[in-house]
Amino acid sequence: MLLSLFIHFSTPSRCLPIKTCKRCCQYSTGRNVHKVDTPVLLKNALPLAFNRSGGHGGKQKYIRLNSSQKRCFSSECDEVCHHHEHGEVRVRFAPSPTGFLHLGGLRTALYNYIYAKKYGGSFILRMEDTDQSRLVPGAAESIEDMLEWAGIPPDESPRGGGQYGPYLQSQRLSLYSQAADSLVQTGKAYHCFCSQQRLELLKRDALRSGQTPRYDNRCRHLRPDQVEEKLDQKVPHVIRFRLESGVEPFNDLVFGWNRHEVAQVEGDPVVMKADGFPTYHLANVVDDHLMKVSHVLRGSEWLISTSKHLLLYRALGWKPPVFGHLPLLLNRDGSKLSKRQGDIYIQSFQRSGALPEALLDITTHCGSGFNSNRVGRKMEELIAEFNPSKITTHSALLDLGKLAEFNKIHLQQRIDDAVQRDWLVRDLQGRIQEVYGTQVQDQDVLQPDYITRVLHLRKGHISSVSDLVSSEYSYLWVRPSFSDQQMAALSSEIQHIATLDYSGSYHNYYRLTGLLWFIP
Repeated sequence: MLLSLFIHFSTPSRCLPIKTCKRCCQYSTGRNVHKVDTPVLLKNALPLAFNRSGGHGGKQKYIRLNSSQKRCFSSECDEVCHHHEHGEVRVRFAPSPTGFLHLGGLRTALYNYIYAKKYGGSFILRMEDTDQSRLVPGAAESIEDMLEWAGIPPDESPRGGGQYGPYLQSQRLSLYSQAADSLVQTGKAYHCFCSQQRLELLKRDALRSGQTPRYDNRCRHLRPDQVEEKLDQKVPHVIRFRLESGVEPFNDLVFGWNRHEVAQVEGDPVVMKADGFPTYHLANVVDDHLMKVSHVLRGSEWLISTSKHLLLYRALGWKPPVFGHLPLLLNRDGSKLSKRQGDIYIQSFQRSGALPEALLDITTHCGSGFNSNRVGRKMEELIAEFNPSKITTHSALLDLGKLAEFNKIHLQQRIDDAVQRDWLVRDLQGRIQEVYGTQVQDQDVLQPDYITRVLHLRKGHISSVSDLVSSEYSYLWVRPSFSDQQMAALSSEIQHIATLDYSGSYHNYYRLTGLLWFIP
């Protein structure tokens, strides 16, 4: 339960009601989220700060901010952290269509989707296609297809549109150009005319001396007349952002307070390339601001870049969103998931018969961020049990060997649900025709009633509908063909059974197919 009270600020014109987490002393005024020194100071704040007479006279003590406060893991922070000055919650998944959607991307999209639905917000899909040389044809369309198949459809997207589109970065170039020009005009960025050859020499020299390669900021010292002369001569150039020291710390939703003095270890980064396309650093800041993104939930590999992005927000005069960096998703042995592993692509799982809810279940089960950790959760249960304060910094170890068991559980749930079962029947009909084709002589085996009976009979024994079209279950769809000697060796009733028309009788059919289990 949150503690409600009033606090006077150092130059108060009025009292502001606030809500506070008792454990970490984080409080919200409805406009900003702050942290105070200690729980003791907070509990004593009411009599010290609240003037019962209604005035501001007399000696008063004020709550001081403590930027070194660590992240609180209390669920009481939930209301404070996720309902503050940004108003509506708007999150985004921004993949690069240089490849198809894989498990790591699906997990990031899933956490964003759940976060949006948990707090009544919007989930945005934005394609970061500025690296034109590496685009994979059809990847952008496939990513959106796979999100919809997985049950996490975006509220705004390249296909569906939205109020803040377009949602392809290649269609937003003028917006990035305006932002870059603004940075140059205010002295926060500058034109760089260094050739690729010079940059390569800098890199080689640094590596030779055992240092990390970095740009030496040579062009930031050019005089205005030198810059104008080179621009008039149409010398190829990029725009670099001027890094400054004094980065402010930020409170990450997962990793707590962080700060990275990028100016001490990096050269000024390129924000606009020579071809007129922005780099990731500028494009994501511009887009997140213009699309009114309130919370950025992305992989922890971007944690070290966040200070750089906050400098860009400050230089452009924009308020940054809240950041939360999700821990990595790794293989069971702790190795990194690789895109070279063909089986980590969502299309691969789809083709193999994996159910989308089983994929979502296993990727959340191996991680954190939920009030429970049970198998078999559906989307509405994931949303209900989601608790951002429970996301840990530890990497999630994914054991794909358990996917079959997850799939079996969710398959049983689908078979027991009339609507979902109809989908399974149609899917199995297509798979039977694809695998056996003209071998299916009796069309009755394609009838929904028959397939429904098969699903119920094998429920709990199969992990996927694709199991039912394997050779092990071919007898269910294809009329068997065996010699009289093989059949006679099985039963003395074989002559009688052979005279029966099993296509119209399930009882006779299963008497025959039951005998086939004993044929070696």
